[in-house]
Amino acid sequence: MNGIDIGFDLNVLRVFEALHEEGSATRAALRLGVTQSAVSAALARLRRVYGDPLFTRTGRGLAPTLRAQELKPVISEALNKCRESLALGAAPAARYQGRSVVIGMSDDFEMAWGPTLLRAVARRAPGLRLAFRQTHSQIVAEMLMGREIDLAITAGGLATRWLSHEALGEGGYACLIDPEVPPPGDAAPGRARSRARKSAVRSLSVAEYVRRDHVLVSSGGFIGVVDEVLAAAGHKRRVIASTTHFAALPHWLKGTPAVATLPAHAAHAIAQMSGLQVLPCPVVMPRFAIELGWRTDALRDSAIADVRAVVASLRPAGR
Repeated sequence: MNGIDIGFDLNVLRVFEALHEEGSATRAALRLGVTQSAVSAALARLRRVYGDPLFTRTGRGLAPTLRAQELKPVISEALNKCRESLALGAAPAARYQGRSVVIGMSDDFEMAWGPTLLRAVARRAPGLRLAFRQTHSQIVAEMLMGREIDLAITAGGLATRWLSHEALGEGGYACLIDPEVPPPGDAAPGRARSRARKSAVRSLSVAEYVRRDHVLVSSGGFIGVVDEVLAAAGHKRRVIASTTHFAALPHWLKGTPAVATLPAHAAHAIAQMSGLQVLPCPVVMPRFAIELGWRTDALRDSAIADVRAVVASLRPAGR
């Protein structure tokens, strides 16, 4: 077969996988339970076999070369096939030991559903680990096709014939504020006034909503779906900051009269941990579909199939 050695040690390929995923020879050695010199020896052999450096040293560790990026999905798929075949002879509790499934989602979904999903997977597939990676509707298809992630939960972006997807439910929007801070124009000072407002605030009027400063969560820019809805109604808001991370909102909102409008599932998850208050959005916002996506051939891997089944059974619906 063109001189290819099919007796090649699979443990060397495990070293490649660990180096690619950990970005460090030290961490790869810890993960595999071997010495760092054994990792270095395996890397030297890999470089000879593939005729490429595979990994180059940077200030942040080891970075894969273009050839290593091309090899990663092929090698990981081959190793997963081997793990799956060996698991057929293992006890059910040990079937997925050492395996992991990568799920792409934005941090709003991760905060709202990550812990629940982790517990459900632990019950169905003991030993299987989950890795969560940031994605969104504009890049999710590329990440799935590039095998950077195995499954994805997003609000769209999955409409391609190379991907399979199913609806999990619908999402809506809500507002987050700090209930301890009076809105702009509220002249009544003092701690007592703040406590009174905390118990009294149940909704925002459109007038108060547009009077407040706004913090936007967006993958880019200062214009979002809220601005389109407000413009159609003849209103305009002032966005003072834009961030790509929902998890940053408590730091932006605490101690200020600013408001953030975000998916309701994220608003409730953040409020539960931060003391911020969830309020209904004073303008009628469109609903959005929440979808689960995967590569069409991915379910041949029983680990990915099991996690997909768990996500589908949870059916996380928007509020």
